[in-house]
Amino acid sequence: MDYIKIRFGNDFGTTDSGYEKSIEDMFRTINPMFSFSERAWRPQMDIYETPEEVIVLAEVAGIDKENLEVEISSRAIRIRGNREEMTRVENATYRLAEIQYGTFERILYLPSPIDTDMVSASYLNGFLQIHLAKIPTDKTRKITITDG
Repeated sequence: MDYIKIRFGNDFGTTDSGYEKSIEDMFRTINPMFSFSERAWRPQMDIYETPEEVIVLAEVAGIDKENLEVEISSRAIRIRGNREEMTRVENATYRLAEIQYGTFERILYLPSPIDTDMVSASYLNGFLQIHLAKIPTDKTRKITITDG
């Protein structure tokens, strides 16, 4: 059985500051060649929830499972990966080249606290699906009152 790497932690650290990210995004809108780091892209993702769990669905077609990494805390999830660029056809004139390659990283803040011990992930047909069990917030417990 193959596994997707999942790492648990309390803090994801601060590898990129928001300031650097916003400057990079500003220059990237002017010209995509401006970039402070290697080429990055943003795969499409959905987050939805049921009464029992939060589900994250990431569209990451063309990425081997070995190139995906998931880190989870009780309030956020970080998904990282790398899609290798396909070899270009020599002597061809590309009229359209929209498929994005390179590394990506997404940090998604979850709508509810989750139980980091109850996590599962699957990868099928280019979609990474992660199931995160919610921590019950309305759980009540009857307390026995003793004498004295």
